[in-house]
Amino acid sequence: MELFRFANPINLYLLLAVPVAISVWLYRRQRTNRLIRRLGQQSLVSQLTPDRSGYRPVIKHLLIILSYSFIVIASARPQYGSRLEEVRKEGVEVIIALDVSNSMLATDIRPTRLERSKQAIERMVEVLENDRIGLIVFAGDAYTQLPLTADYTSAKMFLSSISPDIVPKQGTAIEAAINLGIRSFSLQNKGSRAMILITDGENHEANPLSAAESARDAEVTIYTVGIGSPEGGPIPLNRGGTTEFLKDRDGNTVITRLDEKILREIASATGGKYIRATATGLGLNEIYADIGRMKKGDTGGKVFTEYNDQFQYFAGAGLLLLLIELLIMERKNRKLSNLRLFRIKI
Repeated sequence: MELFRFANPINLYLLLAVPVAISVWLYRRQRTNRLIRRLGQQSLVSQLTPDRSGYRPVIKHLLIILSYSFIVIASARPQYGSRLEEVRKEGVEVIIALDVSNSMLATDIRPTRLERSKQAIERMVEVLENDRIGLIVFAGDAYTQLPLTADYTSAKMFLSSISPDIVPKQGTAIEAAINLGIRSFSLQNKGSRAMILITDGENHEANPLSAAESARDAEVTIYTVGIGSPEGGPIPLNRGGTTEFLKDRDGNTVITRLDEKILREIASATGGKYIRATATGLGLNEIYADIGRMKKGDTGGKVFTEYNDQFQYFAGAGLLLLLIELLIMERKNRKLSNLRLFRIKI
């Protein structure tokens, strides 16, 4: 459900010219002031140029910038939703559980396991149509990053902010991620629910197989993606602007390796599929194609189907400001400056 939107959002990129214009104007103004100061004392220069105004050019420039900004916004056609309707759609509910533990910073999959996962998820989101998607992140515990939604733009926005820093406890709690995923699905779409678990498989908490059995009982199919290599790699950590590798208590560099066994067992227990990620892809396209063959459920809801344009208000404000700017003269008006509405006799 989207109440406000821009019909032509690409036009908003024209607003990038605003800070450039302000910077150029400030540079030219400082340069002009330096040249004026070289002419002589400020008081003498002011007497020689009585018509020069210090604040009028500033006001005129500000009005031009504001006018331009409003006209650009008007060209993007801001719209408000005016009619709310119930829309029926059939699709699948997909929850992606992404491992954000420090081991996902390993570079045996370039640029890192985590960044490679985020890139693959973003590409998958771009091909979604009638399905609903949710995001879960997990390390030492699991957290909902985005509840189930059909707003794919929000999904990509939340995805971009994911890093190991967003979780307070490190570890790899696969069981907690699966249990949270089960609770995150809607109740009415049994048989149309899939979870994609992306991790290096180094489980440090509890028993994920018992959670997989609970998922099977709840009619949730789990697809697992193992990211990393069996040979593994060190875990880089940024400390004080320098990169160091994680070490154990004995001072040895920790090597994180892909553990495929548990991931295969989780997928097998729920009727899903295990795929090992490679340098060229995570296999999410194959998984999504498989999900597309699942029974479809109701993923519709209330959405705005009619929008009213609001550009005229911004266009009117822009033109009004431009008219005011034209009426303001750069120099002082001697006739107006000599006009005294209130004369005080002493």
